[in-house]
Amino acid sequence: MTGAIHTDRLSAFFDRLRSAPSRVLFLDYDGTLAPFQIDRDRAFPYPGVPVLIDRIMENGTRVVFVTGRPVREVLLLSGLRRQPEVWGSHGLERLKPDGSYSVEKVSTEQEAGLTQAQERLRSQGLKNRMELKPGAVALHWRGLEPQEIDKLSDTVRHLWYPLVRQYPLDLLAFDGGLELRVRGKDKSQAVAAILGESNPDSVIAYLGDDRTDEDAFHALRGRGLTVLVRDQPRPTLAEVQLRPPQELIQFFSEWLAAS
Repeated sequence: MTGAIHTDRLSAFFDRLRSAPSRVLFLDYDGTLAPFQIDRDRAFPYPGVPVLIDRIMENGTRVVFVTGRPVREVLLLSGLRRQPEVWGSHGLERLKPDGSYSVEKVSTEQEAGLTQAQERLRSQGLKNRMELKPGAVALHWRGLEPQEIDKLSDTVRHLWYPLVRQYPLDLLAFDGGLELRVRGKDKSQAVAAILGESNPDSVIAYLGDDRTDEDAFHALRGRGLTVLVRDQPRPTLAEVQLRPPQELIQFFSEWLAAS
């Protein structure tokens, strides 16, 4: 996709945004608003981003985070003054702006499979690379050398593949690791739920970077602008690509001006 096509699509989008009866902005977190970090607890947003998002919310846009992180981590790291809506753990958790919180129950069978996944990682001395969250167990390898990553990936896939066959769980790769999570739950359900609550004439955009965001891009097709936030191109369903942080900040600035 050429730069000219990018410019034309964005210009047309912001023209629609100016006269929109309502606006919805979906945002992934890691890799989109915040650069990846080896220490996940230090994944803070790019400078200037929290202020812009706060102002976008103040001007009436419904901002919805859709992330693989648990809700509590997004609230701790984002640096926002206003509380956004957050769908955490790939949509398993939901925090509304009024503070009400809900989380979908995991079946006894799924819980048993996830418990085994944890135990198998611990048995291989991988506890320090393991992350536990509602409905999922993740294994992180950011910061390792490529050969180490290949070896670790093979090990974890060998440990977890039997669980996928035995329990209603899915094994998925993400940018920086592998995750075993409850089957049939991804970011598209969060997008679909918000679309069902929104004015049909709302102007909507979704910004994401990872393969897990492709489900959301697919769910939004024909209803809004899909944006890949990433330095390097890759195959994607997104209509345009923004390179962080400069083009990301420019996008938020134009959104704010248009609203």
